[in-house]
Amino acid sequence: MSAVAIVLIVIAVLILLLFAGGYVANARRREAERAALHARAREADRHLAAAHAQDKGWERAVLEQAARDAYASRHGAPPERLTLIQVVDRPGIEEDEAIFDADGRPLRMERRSGDWALSE
Repeated sequence: MSAVAIVLIVIAVLILLLFAGGYVANARRREAERAALHARAREADRHLAAAHAQDKGWERAVLEQAARDAYASRHGAPPERLTLIQVVDRPGIEEDEAIFDADGRPLRMERRSGDWALSE
C-alpha cells in the first residue's frame, strides 16, 4: 500500500470521527435546548393561569389562535409546533405580551384594544 493511500485513509477516518463527534455534540445541545424550552413553557403555563385568573382576556385558546393566524399571515402556513414560552402580564391590558416558540422562531403577541396582535 502506498503512502498516499495510507494518508488518504487516515484523513477519511479523521473526517468520519469528526462528523460523528459533531453529530453527538449537536444532539446533546438540541436535547439541552429542548429541556430548557419545556421548562420555560411550564413556567409560562403557570403565569398564564395566574393572569387568566385576574383577567379573562388571557384565554389560552383565543391567544393561541391569534398566534397561529399571525404566524400564518407572515409565513404562509400555520406553525407545526406552537409553544407558549413567556407571559408578560403588566398592569392594565394594553401592555400585556405573550411570547411563543413557533417552529423554532420567536413570536411575540401583544394586546391591542383588547385583541391579540403580532408585535412589530
